[in-house]
Formats: sequence, structure tokens, C-alpha cells
Amino acid sequence: MTELKKQGNIVAIVMMIFLFGMIAFVTNLAAPMSVVLGEQFNVSDSMGMLGNMFNFLAYAVMGVPAGLMLQKLGYKKTALTAIGVGFLGVFIQFLSGHAVTKEFALPIYFTGAFVAGFSMTMLNTVVNPMLNTMGGGGNKGNQLIQVGGSFNSLLATFTPAFVGVLIGEAAKAQIKDVFPVMYIAMGVFAIIFLVLFLASIPEPHAQRSAEPIGKLMSGALKFRHFILGAVAIFVYVGVEVGTPATSILWLSKDPVFGKTIAGSVAGTYWLLMLFGRLFGASIASKVSSKIMLSVSASIALILIALAIFSPSSSLVSMPLMQRSAAGSLSFGLTQVPINAMFLVLVGLFTSIMWGGIYNLAVEGIGKYLAAASGLFMVMVCGGGIIPWIQANIADITSSYLTSYWVIVAGFAYLIFYALFGSKNVNKDIPV
Repeated sequence: MTELKKQGNIVAIVMMIFLFGMIAFVTNLAAPMSVVLGEQFNVSDSMGMLGNMFNFLAYAVMGVPAGLMLQKLGYKKTALTAIGVGFLGVFIQFLSGHAVTKEFALPIYFTGAFVAGFSMTMLNTVVNPMLNTMGGGGNKGNQLIQVGGSFNSLLATFTPAFVGVLIGEAAKAQIKDVFPVMYIAMGVFAIIFLVLFLASIPEPHAQRSAEPIGKLMSGALKFRHFILGAVAIFVYVGVEVGTPATSILWLSKDPVFGKTIAGSVAGTYWLLMLFGRLFGASIASKVSSKIMLSVSASIALILIALAIFSPSSSLVSMPLMQRSAAGSLSFGLTQVPINAMFLVLVGLFTSIMWGGIYNLAVEGIGKYLAAASGLFMVMVCGGGIIPWIQANIADITSSYLTSYWVIVAGFAYLIFYALFGSKNVNKDIPV
């Protein structure tokens, strides 16, 4: 029995790590798809970015229900449900590639992105606590989460770069050009579903509170630093996604650089997030969340300002995936605008912000922690709304770099929250 339990633990850990990666793989398909939709159907950037927005709006709808589902169904059944919904979401997006007109294709694609977002919300609810429990909690549990987070960052790097390669040679990109990515996603979902369904894995039990969830949520909202922290999560996910997503739109429209380079630049941003997370994990026990968040947000703000004001005619060399005229892939130095380099470097600093915001926002709220975590999941929808606002500004001003003032404002708020808004001024509330 002990040996079977051990094997079940290993299967569960491997499956959760793969699902951690699939969250990034599917989510990061939405931003480069805005380029595809824009070219195939001749729609504005803001319209093309609606797919990304719908994907993240699902968090606003499903954030709290996903937590309730976890308590009612348990980890395995919730994970299986999430995988099935994820397969369906990607399949609906695949069907949009067979629609001839934008009147049919766009609504189908947006629906698929929205359904996929439901899956990502449920997976986020399952994966983190499952890995933490399988690791035994504490430092070992956190270590497994870090491993999963690293795999998440790795696939986040892969998706935009791969999409860029697939559509790079097309004079006018179409949804069907991205079918290989969708085949991979559906295939992985199908395999994980089958393995997880057949495997006998341990079932950690979510702790239940005697108080109704509505009362716990209203209790959490009595804390000013938590409310400001929830806004900070909304802003953070928005600037994290908006920085590379808008760079894809910008560079893909440039006849000199094109879609392959645009995808590779965005992929490099996510790769630097991987390095940043590893570094952040190594110093987190020695540096306070307040200092880590304020310093990282300040440096990120400076980098965005440099990107806005630097001349796009100034070029620098960056190591990127590229495609030759013969169609072969290579990895080497490629010249890009210096603005793009500054935007990519932002990934080093956005990578370490989530943990700092979370720790500051939930400090001192006691029994309201679980409800607060559910509300945080709702605020992840900022990853769809802020990039969409950027796309609208770019449409209005005909300048992608001008839209980055939205990102400047976002980092300014995060600095404010770290230095002032994170202070708990409601210590009189019983917790």
C-alpha cells in the first residue's frame, strides 16, 4: 500500500507540473492570436485583443466558483473537469479556423478563448495547493511549486515564439496557420486526462470553514490593505501580460522585423521571467516583500519609460529564434529596436511581483485568507482588460509606444501600494 501511495504521489506531481505548464501554454496563445485575427479579418488591434480579454474575463466569472468546486468535488475531479473544459475551449478555437467570414469566425474564437479561460481558472485553483500538499507543505511544498512555476515559464516562452514561427512566412496570417499549436494543446490535455483518470492518486482535502463564504469575503473586504492589494493584483497581471502582448502587435506590423521576430521577442520576455522567478526564490527569505515589490516596480517603470522615449531607429542585437529564407530555424543574434530590448528586460522584474503583492495583501487577515485568495483569482482578469485598453489607445493614437503610458501608470500604482497602501490599518478587526 505504501508503494502504491508513493507511485500515486509521483503521478500526481508529474501531472500537476504538466498542467502548470499548460496554463501558460494556452493562456499565451491569446496575445499572438490577436495578430492573426487582425490580418485574416482586417480588424483593429483592440478587436483582435478581445480574445485575450475574454480569456482573462473568465477568471472574474469562475474565480470564486472554482474554489467552491474544489471543496465540493475534491482535487482529482476538479482537475479532470478543468482538463475537459480546456480541451473543449481549444477545440472551439480550432473550429473558428474553419469559419469563412469574420461574422462567424470571431464569435466562435472568442467563445473558445472564454471557455479556455474557465479551464485555466480551475487549474490555477487546483495546481498550487496540490503541489504544496504533495510536497508535504512548508519549504518542500514551495519547492515543488517553484518547479511547476519554472515549467510554466518555459511553456510561456515557447507559445508566442512558436506561433511567430508558424505565421512568420505567411503574407497574411490565418487561424489555420496556428493549428499545430492547438493540436499540441488538445493532445496534451487528452493524455493527461486519461492518465489522471486511470491513476489512483491521493486526495488532499480542502479545509472547510464553518462560516459561509459570503461572510468571509465581506470580512476580507473590511481590510483596506487587502482591497488595495486586490487592485494591485489586477494591475500587476495587466502590466505583466500587456508589456509583451503589445510588443507583438507593434513588431509584427513592422515590415523589417515581422511576425517571427515579434513572437521571439515576446518569448524572450517570458524566458527572462523564468530567470527572475529563480532569482526571486533565492532571495525571498532575506528581502522583505515591501522592498522587493517597490524596487522591482521602480526599475520596471524606468525600463518602460526608456522604451517610450528611446528612438526606434536605434537597434541592438538580441539572441532570438529566427527563420531563414529556406525555412530552417536557428537561434542567434538579431537586431531589434532598443525599445524592444527595454520591454523584454521588464520580464525580469514582473516575475517576482505576484508573491510580494500576495504576502502584503493577506498579512494579518487570519481566517479570511481562503476567501481572499478566491477574490485574488477574480482580479486576474486585469490580464485581459489592461492589454485591451492599450490596444484601444494604440488604435486611437496610431502609436504602440504611446499605449505604454498605461503600463507606466500601473507600475506607479504598484510602487504606491508597496510603500503606502500595504500598511494594515485595520488591526482592530478580529481574525
